[in-house]
Order: sequence, then structure tokens, then C-alpha cells
Amino acid sequence: MKYENIISATFLSRPNRFSAHIIVNNKEEVCHVKNTGRCKELLLPGSTLYVQTNDNPKRKTNFDLIAVEKGSMLINMDSQAPNKVVGEWLAAGNLPGVTLIKPECKYDNSRFDFYLEFGKQKAFMEVKGVTLEENGVVRFPDAPTERGVKHLHELSRCTKENYKAFLFLVIQMQGVKYFEPNWKTHAAFREALIKAQEAGVTILAYDCRVSKDTLEINHPVEVQLKETP
Repeated sequence: MKYENIISATFLSRPNRFSAHIIVNNKEEVCHVKNTGRCKELLLPGSTLYVQTNDNPKRKTNFDLIAVEKGSMLINMDSQAPNKVVGEWLAAGNLPGVTLIKPECKYDNSRFDFYLEFGKQKAFMEVKGVTLEENGVVRFPDAPTERGVKHLHELSRCTKENYKAFLFLVIQMQGVKYFEPNWKTHAAFREALIKAQEAGVTILAYDCRVSKDTLEINHPVEVQLKETP
């Protein structure tokens, strides 16, 4: 996927989940944060950001936060991006056998990101974006997510009703070692992830090629479910 009208900025502060104060062209501005996660390790005073400009008079701010530099790593922070890049990845035929792709489909009490068909075999896929990184290890979630646990339980139920089920972890950066569930932050998510895998849910994890104005699914990343010391 490609963004238009991207410019650089400097992060100052984040007064709430949805907005940040930034410096653009030597002027302080308010920027919409398209990620409700904590992201405390990313949004540090003085960090270099990449923001998308818009001139919609109905908007409260003219800027959307897209990516941030973390040392030598560029991390995409747009929480809407993972679904888009997975949609592009699927449409390009990267998941063998898919004959139908339909976004945003309801199953019982959940709404999954994709409904798929492999001929007569029906499937659901849930997508999660991963931005938390430490020493090359990426983790999800960065805050407790009961919604994420619910999705995993629902995916497990799907397999018992003869659906295929997938969890796609979009790692919004490149050059990482492996993925693990953030068991210290939310042990229940890790437990649900293990049970989902045991139930037959396929866990896919891929890193991304990231630039200031593009994001693209790149290579598979190893998934480790055991607790690390």
C-alpha cells in the first residue's frame, strides 16, 4: 500500500490515545494518532515521525501519524494498514488455493477481518498489527486485549465447525528475530493463542517492508509460544 502527502515531523507529547503534539515546519501542531495502543517505547520526545497531511475542513487536525523512527528501524504505526496490506497480499495469490476473498464478515458474535474460500472449504481470518519490539523480538499485545482473546476463542470454535481459521500477525517493521505473545502483559492472550493453535488455527506472522510512504508484506517470521525468561 502507498500513502500520499507524507512529510516528516518531530514528536512532542501524547495527551490522549487519539492525538499527539508534533512539530511540523517549526510550528507546533496536533496530529491524529491512528493507533490506540500504548506505544510508549515508540513515541518518545524528539522522535522523528512521518505524518500524512490532508486539507479536509471537517477534520479537527490536518495530520495523521503513519510511521516513527526507532533507532535504525522504521515502524509503521497505522492500525488500519494491516488489513489493507493483507488484502493486497491475498489478492496477489500468496495464500495458495484461495478462490474467494471477502473482507469484514460476521461469525456468531464476532466480526472477522476476512472470509475466505478454498474451493468448497470455507475459512475465516483475523488480522493483528504488531508494533512492539525489543532487541529484535516482537510481541503482541502491548496492552491487555479482551477483544483479542475473544477473537482467538471464536477462531478455535470455527475449526470445530469445519472452517479453516487463520490468525495473521502483521509485523509493521522489518529485520526482527521472532514473534512471541506478550505473556507478561496479558497471559490470557498467550493461553488463548496456544489453545487456538492446538485447535487447528493456522498462525501466520510476516514482517513488512516499510518506508515513510509505503507498507508491504515481506517475509515469514518465526512464532514462539513458550515463555521466555
